[in-house]
Amino acid sequence: MVQIGIKKAAAGPKKGKKASTFTIDCSKPVEDKIMEIASFEKFLVDKIKVGGKTGVLGDNVTVTRDKTKITVTSEIQMSKRYLKYLTKKYLKKHNVRDWLRVIASNKDRNVYELRYFNIADQNEEDEEDEE
Repeated sequence: MVQIGIKKAAAGPKKGKKASTFTIDCSKPVEDKIMEIASFEKFLVDKIKVGGKTGVLGDNVTVTRDKTKITVTSEIQMSKRYLKYLTKKYLKKHNVRDWLRVIASNKDRNVYELRYFNIADQNEEDEEDEE
């Protein structure tokens, strides 16, 4: 008699959880003293949700800062898009969202950069339209 529907567990080494690391490069606005990197770090620590609760990062998520960069390391699944959302929220809260934008870096997959809008390019286009 053959039993149907019973599956054996895969025999092999279990893979450890891989920590994902995301970096937000704030070098341009910090050098121009438009924003403070310490307040941005505190904002991220307070607002990142883990298990549906904000402000309780535990051992799963760590937020560290260098001189001009914030690094978020997560043991649990976290989307890069969520960090972009929180960064935009911070910029809006501090009224600099009109001048800065959050762009994914061309060099590395897990890096966001804060850059200024290219206002000079837009002015040149407006002048051409008027003619």
